[in-house]
Amino acid sequence: MTAKRIFLGLLTLVAAASVVLSLVESWNQPQFQSRLELYETDLLLQASQWKGAEQLNAQEKPVETALNAYQKTRKSTEKAIATVQARLDDTSNPSLTAQLRQQQGLLNELDVRIGVLQAEQNQVDAALKTWSGLKTPSTAPVISETPTIRKTLNERPVSTSIQSTASVLSELWSQPSKISPKAEPILKQNLNGWFRYQGLAKLYGLQQRSDDLAQLQTLEQQAAQQAFLRWAGANAIPAIAVLVGIGVLLFLIGQRAIKGKQALLSGTDAVTWNVPWDGEIVWQVLIVGFFFVEQVLIGALILPLGLSAIQAVFHVSPAAFSIREKALLSLTTYILLATGGLGVLYWSVKRFLPLPEGWFRFSLRGNWFWWGLGGYAAAYPLVLAVSWFNNLIWQGRGGSNPILSVALEGRDPFAFLIFLITAAIAAPLFEETFFRGFLLSSLTKYFSTWQSILLSSLIFAVVHLSLSEVLPLMTLGIILGFVYTRTQNLMASILLHALWNSGTLVALYLLGGSGA
Repeated sequence: MTAKRIFLGLLTLVAAASVVLSLVESWNQPQFQSRLELYETDLLLQASQWKGAEQLNAQEKPVETALNAYQKTRKSTEKAIATVQARLDDTSNPSLTAQLRQQQGLLNELDVRIGVLQAEQNQVDAALKTWSGLKTPSTAPVISETPTIRKTLNERPVSTSIQSTASVLSELWSQPSKISPKAEPILKQNLNGWFRYQGLAKLYGLQQRSDDLAQLQTLEQQAAQQAFLRWAGANAIPAIAVLVGIGVLLFLIGQRAIKGKQALLSGTDAVTWNVPWDGEIVWQVLIVGFFFVEQVLIGALILPLGLSAIQAVFHVSPAAFSIREKALLSLTTYILLATGGLGVLYWSVKRFLPLPEGWFRFSLRGNWFWWGLGGYAAAYPLVLAVSWFNNLIWQGRGGSNPILSVALEGRDPFAFLIFLITAAIAAPLFEETFFRGFLLSSLTKYFSTWQSILLSSLIFAVVHLSLSEVLPLMTLGIILGFVYTRTQNLMASILLHALWNSGTLVALYLLGGSGA
């Protein structure tokens, strides 16, 4: 036993160091929310061109709103670049170098679009100044807030496609007599959505191509109508959820004031489990199952070796995977991780079989459905409020779940189905079994039920390894834990978790591909 505890202790130190390093590393990564806001901004821009949305165009001022959003994102990107550059000045790190190049490329793309928005706002001089920094072969001098950021941005590389796009746009708005003969294919290839239509409309107007301009306007109306429907659908989901959720919360608070200890919000600490194992088993499952087997054995060894084998046999880099291949990879990865974690969990508790009543209960009987549905409704406004406060703290940094960015890349129905299976079926089944079914229930042996809910929720949030997601995920975890303890049925928390993840994915599906 002593050797086992020494091993677990050492493994715990390694796990803790790994988690801390991952959280620190996430500080330099942008939040997914910032990118999502730009997608919604682009969708609103395109939707505003629809003739049936004149009222939207007048009320929202989409071009002005978009320009402000892009300039805000540009400032946060500048700060992220400066932070990464400062770390690179002290050490050479391939991961940091890749982050720096990614952020520099994002800044270039933002400047191209900011210029178009400025031009459409009749700020032509500002637009030309923005584009002028992108037309040089290797550097892009810009005026920035601090000497450190200025030095970094002056040295950022500019791709050939960005250079050519910036040159064509500058010609369209300043030198129409010198428009490149390759202007049209450059605009079609390097711009998308509303930005492509504005560039092409300017080009066709200057060249007096009335037929092409009329055809473009027809296509734009079709795309704008689709964008409006997607924008309305994506915003309807959270709007309805917030309204229903506020109603549920007001009902629960009112019932608590009237019924007291007989209310739904009361009596949680009276719910306990007969825990046949000690804290060492809990420790073992967490460290060996969740960290060593999942993160080290599978995540750091088996998966990289598998991807290397695929690259060697098929000569395809994982970075070049299609959206469908990325979706299948996400599902395969999650199934492997879940199998490893649940395998260690079973191996750790099998000697206590049969377990006392109430453990790992999956039952279709009872009121679990209404608890899961009501929990989802109550969670939405609470997590939304915490997320708003959280954004004030992290200012667009802190990283996010990488699957969200992949899911936003396109609107492929097959890929969406695979992501839905991963996020709305596989993830709730595994995470609720692990964090609520095992961890929360086991902690009630040493803590009160509410303390167990809070501690298991904190662990649930931290192991997602993104600083910006700790507070929102902990809030969601508390509601998941509350719903589970009141029903003692994993079906209730699984339903809540599945609704949460699927709602997020549906919103991404509607917003994704808005620039097509």
